[in-house]
Amino acid sequence: MKLGLQIPNFTWPNGPAKLGTELADVARAADEAGFEYLAVMDHFFQISVVGPPENDMLEAYTTLGYLAAHTERAKLLALITGVIYRQPGVLAKAITTLDVLSGGRAVLGIGAGWNEEESRGLGFPFPSTKERFEMLEEALRYIKQMFSDDDGPFEGDYIQAERLMNHPQVLAKPRLPIMVGGGGEQKTLRFVAKYGDACNIFNGPDLEHKLDVLRDHCAKEGRDYAEITKTVYTVLDIGPNGEKSGELLAELRRLAGLGVDVAIGACPTVPDLKPFESFAKDVIPEAANF
Repeated sequence: MKLGLQIPNFTWPNGPAKLGTELADVARAADEAGFEYLAVMDHFFQISVVGPPENDMLEAYTTLGYLAAHTERAKLLALITGVIYRQPGVLAKAITTLDVLSGGRAVLGIGAGWNEEESRGLGFPFPSTKERFEMLEEALRYIKQMFSDDDGPFEGDYIQAERLMNHPQVLAKPRLPIMVGGGGEQKTLRFVAKYGDACNIFNGPDLEHKLDVLRDHCAKEGRDYAEITKTVYTVLDIGPNGEKSGELLAELRRLAGLGVDVAIGACPTVPDLKPFESFAKDVIPEAANF
């Protein structure tokens, strides 16, 4: 079992003037502690489960580029990019740039998008659910072609392109991983099986069922279920002094028993650096044995 740190909240006690320095410190501490992934949300307003919309929020790919410069080993991703926020060609170039400048550490996390409030607020188009999923599947096909040697044209329902040229190409081998986020059983998990290298599902009571659905989709698509990296979003709370490490380890052991490979989530004590010592000493090495 591997761990990934997501940083969803940027309203920190010392305010925006200190945010860059403190974020760099958090990134270095997580990287050195052994977190496998370092993630941010792809939102423009804060989401309600974290705080009010007026709270500070950084743009995802600018932030990931900054994090790349302050880390050496952790994989970098947005958890999860809404397909409606960027044209697929712009997104593919952003991910490629992140991958090249980080030495092959980028992961594309992508989904259909859901936050109507920020879309309406900033004037982004917010199509129907049906259209967003159509756009997601088309974007997955488009981006996979951009990451390949095929620089020919692309013809879709939403995009017509003459030449999908992508120079430089991604460094990640054998390919840049694509994570399709969400637990929708009819479309999202089918897209994981058909196009993805990883899923990301919330750690809820239906998790085992969702994984079974993904297994069924893999069988229908001719994919090996075992080659899909199963990631789960769960809060990584060990307390300010590591006093809850045992509780988190027990939950990680349970998740590993269900076949989960990676637990990604927020740590409530961020930006405090002290808990990273406990992660490095007590949690991450133990979880690696699950």
